[in-house]
Amino acid sequence: MLLDASAVFDNGTPETERGCPFCAIIRGDAPADIVLDEPAGIAFLDRRPLLPGHLLVTPRAHVATLAGLPAEAIGPFFGLVQRIAAVIPEALGVHGSFVAINNRVSQSVPHLHAHIVPRRHDDRLFSRNLAWTRHPYHDDEERQAVAEAIREALAGEERPVK
Repeated sequence: MLLDASAVFDNGTPETERGCPFCAIIRGDAPADIVLDEPAGIAFLDRRPLLPGHLLVTPRAHVATLAGLPAEAIGPFFGLVQRIAAVIPEALGVHGSFVAINNRVSQSVPHLHAHIVPRRHDDRLFSRNLAWTRHPYHDDEERQAVAEAIREALAGEERPVK
C-alpha cells in the first residue's frame, strides 16, 4: 500500500499523534525499553537494532521531521542526543557511536527521531554496499541488560556546571 507523504508527514495533528507509535511510547500506552525520559524528549532501545544498544531519541512533541522542531527545542533535543552518545562507549564497551536522523526518506515512523548506534572499529556496519543488517537481541534478558547499562551510565554521568 502506498501512502501519500502529505498525509503521513503532517507535523502533528491530533489524529497523527493518536496513530503514532512513538507518541504511544511517550504517553506510556506502548511498551519500550526507556533509558532516558526528560522534558526535552525520551530515549529508548530500537526494537530492530542495527547493533545492540541502538537507541532512538525523540522529542515529546509530535513533529515529523527536523524542520518541524521549533527553534527553541533544538538545543534541548540535541543536548539529549549528545549526552547519550557521550556515555555509550563506556556503558557498552564500544569504541564510539553513529548518530543519524532520516527526514522522510527511510524514516519508518513519521515522528522525528535520532538514531544513536554503538560502534566498534570492526562492526562492518558500513560495508561496501551500505546494506545495513539488523541484529536483534538474542532475548529479552539481553535487551534489558543493555538498556540498564545505558541507564546506569546516564545516572552516573558528570555533567558540566553551567
